[in-house]
Amino acid sequence: MSSRGSTAPRRRRPRRTAALAAGALLGALSLTAVPQTASAAAKLDNPYVGAKPYVNPDWSARAAAEPGGSAVANQPTFVWLDRIAAINGTSEARGLKAHLDAAKAQGANLVQLVIYDLPGRDCAALASNGELGADELGRYQTDYIDPIAAVLADPAYASLRIVNLVEPDSLPNLVTNAGGTAGSTPECATMKANGNYEKGVGYALHKLGALPNTYNYIDAGHHGWLGWDTNLVPSAQEFKKAATTSGATVDDVTGFIVNTANYSPTKEPYVKITDTVNGTTVRQSKWIDWNQYDDETTYAQGLRSALVAQGFASGIGMLIDTSRNGWGGSARPAGPGPTTGVDAYVDGGRVDRRIHAGNWCNQSGAGLGERPTTAPDPGVDAYVWAKPPGESDGASKAVDNDEGKSFDRMCDPTYTGNARNGNNPTGALPDSPLAGHWFPAQFRQLLANAYPPVSGSGGGGGDTQAPTAPTGVAVSATTADSVSLTWRAATDNTGVTGYDVYRDGVRAGSVTGTSYTDTGLSASTTYAYTVKAKDAAGNLSAASAAVSATTKASGGGGGSTGLKAQYKNNDSSATDNQIRPGLQLVNSGSGAVDLSKVTVRYWFTGDAASAGYQTWCDYAQIGCSAVRTAVTALPAGRTGADHTLDVTFTSGSLAAGANTGDLQLRVAKADWSAFDETNDYSRGTGTSYADAPKVTVYVGGTLVWGTEP
Repeated sequence: MSSRGSTAPRRRRPRRTAALAAGALLGALSLTAVPQTASAAAKLDNPYVGAKPYVNPDWSARAAAEPGGSAVANQPTFVWLDRIAAINGTSEARGLKAHLDAAKAQGANLVQLVIYDLPGRDCAALASNGELGADELGRYQTDYIDPIAAVLADPAYASLRIVNLVEPDSLPNLVTNAGGTAGSTPECATMKANGNYEKGVGYALHKLGALPNTYNYIDAGHHGWLGWDTNLVPSAQEFKKAATTSGATVDDVTGFIVNTANYSPTKEPYVKITDTVNGTTVRQSKWIDWNQYDDETTYAQGLRSALVAQGFASGIGMLIDTSRNGWGGSARPAGPGPTTGVDAYVDGGRVDRRIHAGNWCNQSGAGLGERPTTAPDPGVDAYVWAKPPGESDGASKAVDNDEGKSFDRMCDPTYTGNARNGNNPTGALPDSPLAGHWFPAQFRQLLANAYPPVSGSGGGGGDTQAPTAPTGVAVSATTADSVSLTWRAATDNTGVTGYDVYRDGVRAGSVTGTSYTDTGLSASTTYAYTVKAKDAAGNLSAASAAVSATTKASGGGGGSTGLKAQYKNNDSSATDNQIRPGLQLVNSGSGAVDLSKVTVRYWFTGDAASAGYQTWCDYAQIGCSAVRTAVTALPAGRTGADHTLDVTFTSGSLAAGANTGDLQLRVAKADWSAFDETNDYSRGTGTSYADAPKVTVYVGGTLVWGTEP
């Protein structure tokens, strides 16, 4: 009942990537919203919208019995069906029907289940091995999945939305641990050869997905397992294979869940994968080790794009398990690390305080993460607590049991590691019980180190007073696809730590300052915005007064800064697998321009669905450390463009009459497939710098040069 990381082969190829955020899935209600009757006639795009999820009374009672635990005992957690006996219940836990009956008694309309009993389960770990042998697929189908489906099909439960988390740690193991890597095991090689993981997952998806009120989310590991470019697309391909096996189709999949029972942060606030230190990318650090991602939000969004490219529905949603990834407490960094080198910068600024990202068992120093929330980010259906906090990942020493669970030394705090965690200490807590059993010391640590802190638990100092609502919310600038906002600071008895910005009732983003630019919008469209303040204890203010903003029509420009873009073509081939624009920013005005407020956009087409994009600064006269590049997907395609290469600057001032000099940039798809640049809006054929009205320039979000497509 745990999830582990598996490091990719160490590479030193300097490839910086930019993950594409998927389109937002609408739904603004919190998980405590008043439920509405679920319809059995049609499935919802996001089952969490308007939901009142079931609170497991068994877990809730254990949590409430711990000091301060009542503060979180009302949170919804998943029910783990981790063996056949769990369906009917045991002397220690109620069965599936009893949970569903309890949900109805609570007035809940959503129940969250973990489907977790594959043949040869958890082939790369021992702590959570299961009861079925590698070749017992038939028993998995008839004795496990079929009885679950029969219970869920009972008309008495038709009003309940059933979210199924399908088989943690199964399919990712086939990608990374089934041969050819230092972390491979014979058991995983067996499961890859016999195909029973794929057949079992496909059968579960098909059988459960046929029910009108069920929503299947496939487990998809975490960024520290599958985030490398050598793992991401192969994983999406593996998920597609399983989802089209044993009668299943992609229509049986509502979405995917990342970070199940793991500790990877939802967001790394102080270390971004695009950061550089003294001209060296942070991807070169020992911690990141050339991974494309360093947190679960960017990984979930990047993987989502890869999944859609493989043929999954464009509306699929992602879940993030935030039950144990808060990493609060005194060890949590308050800002970026020192810039003496990439390792110092990353290690000093990362909130993930594990010894190694491959460590997965009962991690010392971990804390509760974000509370369950609906639609917190684009493409994310919900933050959930899939792993009930306080339930062990595995025993720290061998324990006799009848549950099929063995002793894994990754749960032993004295063990110095293996190839999957870079031969580092495990960072596991001592004296832990079997996987799934209550571990009081772990729960108390999670509560104390919660982030956001839990009021009354010791982490938040008992603060229950919310900040005042922000005032003076105003629109400071608009473009065809962005709105910039400012507001006056809120006040709080202990201090405001940040602000959440809501667009049409859905959280669009969070900032620590008093301004925000919402990007990726549609032209000539009106949006309504409110802002809420929050403090360190997680208290949220009332919403500010609403303000409306209408984006500009496509095209236009012509501000008065005197800035203009010049372009040259550095790639004679229009059909290879890279785009190589040369760009130069020229200040023909009479005053200096703050480069930190400038964005240059090169408009292009992706031509076919892609798992994502990679960008490089190959050379910059002002130094690549001063240049940041990223690819942004347009919410709707335009003539000659469905993406932009966005170029920004970390700092500096461009004097009147000066230019940035040569910027040699590159873009490639994550899967290295070819482009067709012949119809790209910004592309030209000139090989010397010339004014480029089809390369647009913005200052503070306002278009000042060029014409958008």
